[in-house]
Amino acid sequence: MSTDQDQCSTKKLQGKVAIITGGASGIGEATVHIFAEHGVRAIVIADIQDEKGKHVAEAVGSNLVRCSYVHCDVTDEDQVKDMVDWTVQMYGQLDIMFSNAGIVSPTDQTILDLNLSKLDQIFAINVRGMAACVKHAARVMVEGSVRGSIICTASVSGSKGGRRRTDYVMSKHAVIGLVRSASLQLGVHGIRVNSVSPSAVATPGLCESLQKEVKEVEKMYEPLTCLKGIVLKVKHVADAVAFLASDESAFVTGHDLSVDGGFTSW
Repeated sequence: MSTDQDQCSTKKLQGKVAIITGGASGIGEATVHIFAEHGVRAIVIADIQDEKGKHVAEAVGSNLVRCSYVHCDVTDEDQVKDMVDWTVQMYGQLDIMFSNAGIVSPTDQTILDLNLSKLDQIFAINVRGMAACVKHAARVMVEGSVRGSIICTASVSGSKGGRRRTDYVMSKHAVIGLVRSASLQLGVHGIRVNSVSPSAVATPGLCESLQKEVKEVEKMYEPLTCLKGIVLKVKHVADAVAFLASDESAFVTGHDLSVDGGFTSW
């Protein structure tokens, strides 16, 4: 039988203020729910999917957790800065930045047919947007003397080569480079920077890219892991993000946490 003390001990994000970019769907949406369960004081959902974002904010918000939606295109640095500043003005500080907004390459480009304009498009979101979120979150954390946690969504594609989607693979390698550099530079301020690298998870974005249903995507990628009897879900990734956001990982920084069922061990 659980006690009030036991329930309180599970609230590992108690009182924290968090931003989740790309929080209207997929991994971001799952993380909004997980953060709320773990006791955050406030969550700001940043996305360009206005209807979905508002719906998630309304569903999660309560007397215990304040949840707001802010339209933010991460390719526009001014919008990122304004979103971060608004969060601090509204809630007093920023403890957690989950920089999750990203896209899957819309094509199967190889190096021989690489379209550089399409590469620029994916880099604007997956790399430039990610860097802007880390930059402005770190600035307000330093100014507020907050020993914060910054988590970026990378991918198993960031540590392996790819036979296709060259632009996407390149972008995720860049994210891991960003995390490693930022962790070295921000450690002096007590700010931790890590990334989470899932293998293929059936998010709305991936399903749309592959033009397949969730079950079809899961069945397609299931043979690629050595961990059998379980399929990767967005909640598994969100749980890993919550660990990196909490004091349970207080001495973890510059780390890329794979959530891949052993995919990268092959």
